[in-house]
Amino acid sequence: MRILVVDDDKTTRKLLSLYLKGKGHEVITAENGLEAIEKVGTEGINLVVTDMNMPYMDGIELVKNLKADPASSQIPIVMVTTEADEEEKKRAYEAGVDDYLVKPTNAEQINASIKKILKKIFRGGGDPDV
Repeated sequence: MRILVVDDDKTTRKLLSLYLKGKGHEVITAENGLEAIEKVGTEGINLVVTDMNMPYMDGIELVKNLKADPASSQIPIVMVTTEADEEEKKRAYEAGVDDYLVKPTNAEQINASIKKILKKIFRGGGDPDV
């Protein structure tokens, strides 16, 4: 699976990338929503893991843009953010995220989120190893 990790924090991008690569995924990274949109259009992305608070284009706007474009509207999106407020979570789901995790997260939480999304996509067809 080709996963795009979007976060303005270099350490977070690196940690998420290392974990996902360790699970056998190809990982592409972006520092903000604008860069992410460009990479989604050129890199054949299968899943996006994004932060909410980023410069130039935040995670909510990124999600709205991806969901509005027929070429990327079916790409699953996991938001991983420090925003624990229920109103922010509601905004994210309304924009179109498939799952919402509050930092700090760990590898097990991210793995469970991706598995949940894949099961939904494939209608429970087995237990995908992510």
